[in-house]
Amino acid sequence: MRFVTYLVLALIAIALVIVGFANRSVVTLTLLPADLVPFTKYNFSIDVPLYAVVFGGIAVGILLGFFWEWMREYKHRSEAVAQRRERAMLAKEVEKLKSDRNEGKDEVLALLEDGRPT
Repeated sequence: MRFVTYLVLALIAIALVIVGFANRSVVTLTLLPADLVPFTKYNFSIDVPLYAVVFGGIAVGILLGFFWEWMREYKHRSEAVAQRRERAMLAKEVEKLKSDRNEGKDEVLALLEDGRPT
């Protein structure tokens, strides 16, 4: 199964390299539309290869998706932490109650009595 995973990843990488080589032409990215330049008196622009724009857009989309999912799952993570704390607190209380019930008794007799219903 690992071989199939690596094979699929290799095919995707080859396809991305081919797309990158096919789209090497340079494009100009501008911050604002040309109609707004007289109002702002400034317009940032940069010349980059087209494949960089496409792959950068994909990367930004994936990162935004990961961040959105991380934020969406916050309530589940906080609930799990609260349940973990409560479970630890209850386990500690059970141990305390067991030790209080058997305090002052012989250890062997206390173990034997733990198996009997009270």
